[in-house]
Amino acid sequence: MFYLVGLGLFDEKDISLKGLECLRNVDKIYAEFFTSRLFGSSFEAIEELIGQKIEVLVRGEVEEEHKFIEEARTSDVALITGGDPLIATTHSDFLVQCRKKEIDFEVIHGSSILSSAPAISGLQGYKFGKVTTIPFPDYNFYPKSPYEVIEENLKMDLHTLVLLDIQAHKDRYMTVNEGLEYLMSIYNDLDREGLITDDTLAMGIARVGSRDVAVKAGKISELIDFDFGGPLHCIIIPSKLHIVEAEYLVEIAGADPKILDDV
Repeated sequence: MFYLVGLGLFDEKDISLKGLECLRNVDKIYAEFFTSRLFGSSFEAIEELIGQKIEVLVRGEVEEEHKFIEEARTSDVALITGGDPLIATTHSDFLVQCRKKEIDFEVIHGSSILSSAPAISGLQGYKFGKVTTIPFPDYNFYPKSPYEVIEENLKMDLHTLVLLDIQAHKDRYMTVNEGLEYLMSIYNDLDREGLITDDTLAMGIARVGSRDVAVKAGKISELIDFDFGGPLHCIIIPSKLHIVEAEYLVEIAGADPKILDDV
């Protein structure tokens, strides 16, 4: 049987009781940490909690070889990953393969940035629009789509969760500052008037799920040099605020009280 287990957001204590019970009883555990990882923990801490050794896979072994699926024909095999295991589309394909090969499977969910970041932001969950991701730019690769997604959400009075690129295999994690710089670079290159400027209200969030989570709201010009500390980071661009949302941003996230005048 194949088990797909999410570890949650920050450390080994985020693993659910159901996940812990599963991992203590399977025959083999593989880990995929190139799409996410637990910054508050280590392999050793997870192995000690589970009482089993973990084999960490490289990207090719996860996306191409799928040996853990083949092994699940004759034994109980688990693949663990940070966050919720089905947020990455690569992982949902594993279940399709299992079904085609008539291999039983079970999914054990974990907490995800897609729910936890909007929650800690104090913004109303049903007012979020399409999620977007800012990638690390590369040669001939500097997409404007993140900026455009935020604009489209703003036009519909919807907040935007902006995920930031993770290149775990390079130990490279985009910061709030780099993400905001990316957006401002696109704004400066536009041949039209953009909706997101350095006066736009934004939120920077870091280390969701940890005791030292950082949540800071302010104009982009104010946040772009703010020290959010270690990874992982994400950005939220609020749209039109309800009074309850605005008060949260002021009292909890340190926003300028003047935003209360606009609600």
